[in-house]
Amino acid sequence: MYRIKMLNKIASVGLRQLDPKRFEVATELDNEDGILVRSAKMHDYEFPANLRAIARAGAGTNNIPIDRCTENGIVVFNTPGANANAVKELVLAAMLLSSRDILGGAEWVQEQAHTPGVDLPAAVEKGKSAFVGPELYRKTLGVIGLGAIGALVANDALKLGMDVYGYDPYLSVDAALRLDRHVHVVKDVTELFKVCDYITLHIPYLPSTKDFINAEAISKMKGDVRILNLARGELVCDEDMIAALESGRVAKYVTDFPNERIATAKNVVALPHLGASTPESEDNCAVMAVRELEDYLVNGNIRNSVNLPNLVQEWSGVARLCMIHENVPAMLTSIMTTLSNDGINVENMTNKSRKEVAYTVVDVNTRIADEVAEELRAIPGMIRVRVLSHRD
Repeated sequence: MYRIKMLNKIASVGLRQLDPKRFEVATELDNEDGILVRSAKMHDYEFPANLRAIARAGAGTNNIPIDRCTENGIVVFNTPGANANAVKELVLAAMLLSSRDILGGAEWVQEQAHTPGVDLPAAVEKGKSAFVGPELYRKTLGVIGLGAIGALVANDALKLGMDVYGYDPYLSVDAALRLDRHVHVVKDVTELFKVCDYITLHIPYLPSTKDFINAEAISKMKGDVRILNLARGELVCDEDMIAALESGRVAKYVTDFPNERIATAKNVVALPHLGASTPESEDNCAVMAVRELEDYLVNGNIRNSVNLPNLVQEWSGVARLCMIHENVPAMLTSIMTTLSNDGINVENMTNKSRKEVAYTVVDVNTRIADEVAEELRAIPGMIRVRVLSHRD
């Protein structure tokens, strides 16, 4: 039986995907085989010997020590696209909030309504001009990052009558196919900066994307631009943004990642990290994370890993060897030689690599003895060897 530990509450619709005859799921477990997590910080987490995989019910994995997981042969999964619609809808709302002072107007109405002696209808007619803002129709939106969320935002913005520019230096074929043909995809982000009235960020936070929006970037934008950040707080330099808001070069900044400094700055709409906060999104993420974890533990397949290559192989033998190893020359030769010397015939094999690490799945026509598994583990550069039975 596989033991799955939950470090956060996981939607029950996801947990129901696991057969209780094969999986024990609880918040208190020792030597777990897998972990389901959302926001719990794991950088100081002590990995038990049996831990094989961690599935994050969400896209970001900053709370997980990825490098340490890789060194220990632990596969880390996330759920890209599972919360895409929820974030997209909030982006559309954020564009409206950045244009029309809806929040300020609503607060002002409440103040008037609670002031004794105020004729509210008359006050509204007299004071509404203070909350005027531009329409989205026929304005230009720049979408930085055209993955699952960015593509949805771009396509829906077109339906609102906006002109849409997109930038993504790593645009995949699948992502490109999801885009409406009327989106102007540019190769230089400066081209997007020059023409856009609104700019929304949908890129991951990496060392190379830290402070992606900074003083230099803002200087290349149109004046009175409105910037939306529902991706990661670190993508925007707070100091440079505050300066641009004070000068008026940036008209509004909407962020889903408030801190004490940015939340109190002029013309900032700070949201309490609401991007994926819908029941539908939580259900989608839970189901996707559970299925990834189950498929890896039972079948050795890897889908949507952030530290290992994706690899899916149909069963074609009696047993399956799942090997995580360094991506070095002659590793496959060493594996095949070991199996050949033990008289084991290979039915099927797939090997994929990701930078310094690789993953090899081998289906064989016989049971794998413990001695053979130990011989494979002894190969220099081998990180982890798992043996699965077709009946597991």
